[in-house]
Amino acid sequence: MHMKIIVTGGAGYIGSFMAKQLIEDGYDVVVFDNLERGHKEAIDKRAKFVLGDIKSFVTLKNLFSNEKIDAVMHFAGYISVEESTKDPQKYYDNNVEGSKNLLRAMMEIGSVDKFIFSSSAAVYGNSKKIPIPEDHPKNPTSPYGKSKLEVEGMLESFQKEKKLNFVSLRYFNAAGAALDSFMGEDHKQETHIIPLAIKAALNNRDFNLYGTDYNTFDGTCIRDYIHVIDLVEAHILALNHLERNNGGFSYNVGTGRGYSNKKVVEMVKKISGKDLKVKVKDRRPGDPEVLIADSTKIQNDLGFKPKYSDLETIVKTAWWWHRNNSER
Repeated sequence: MHMKIIVTGGAGYIGSFMAKQLIEDGYDVVVFDNLERGHKEAIDKRAKFVLGDIKSFVTLKNLFSNEKIDAVMHFAGYISVEESTKDPQKYYDNNVEGSKNLLRAMMEIGSVDKFIFSSSAAVYGNSKKIPIPEDHPKNPTSPYGKSKLEVEGMLESFQKEKKLNFVSLRYFNAAGAALDSFMGEDHKQETHIIPLAIKAALNNRDFNLYGTDYNTFDGTCIRDYIHVIDLVEAHILALNHLERNNGGFSYNVGTGRGYSNKKVVEMVKKISGKDLKVKVKDRRPGDPEVLIADSTKIQNDLGFKPKYSDLETIVKTAWWWHRNNSER
């Protein structure tokens, strides 16, 4: 009997990679997505697709009544720090209320007790120590980060009161594309530095670099990048963990290595062979200075070992994908 997994946001960047990998590993997959920011063509043809919105409790209740689900992987969140500072309510409604609907629907139908949550390093805010361990103080600097922290709190309550078993995976910066260039990062409103720099190189446009006055070695933000394929692997390991263990678990998913924005731009220049015209702009609101994961815990507990998360592989796979899909 195959386990059946719901992947919310399965038409999005990470969710679509996740659904494909689960299917290849022999799971039955139901993708639940409203297609507001995802792409129907990104959904694996072998998955069952249900069009719906996590903001609708009734739709979710029907979903759990109609499908015998074993676990939920929840990717249906808005992800832009910048947008969240402009429209906090939108982030609250979708990321917090939507997640609450999902958990309530799961629990009311009563058969699902495994939940894997797409959380974020944004829950930490400005770090007091680098690399950042899981027990670091949580002081998110943006409504986006606050929305993720609220859901983590909800998961803990459901774990105590309703015996929900969950893993919160706090992603650092997801990046990169499929090794065969078949899938990649395709946000309608792109805010991530690697795709933005690649698109600027492809289209010979200026690239905006936000903030060169940070207290870092070259003045630009430093981030820990994790290749999307490694990130998906972390979710598979988390699912295996929940098949064997009860409780609530939180893990950082990163490499423990940081690259500055300038370094990323240099790598894009190197891989693309193009000279990027860089325009220095003011800092973006809500952007922390340095985010580097202490990922010892996920390595020790789940045996997680990133294979593709060096900057060169990340940029190379992303470059090939964008170059092949530049008409999108």
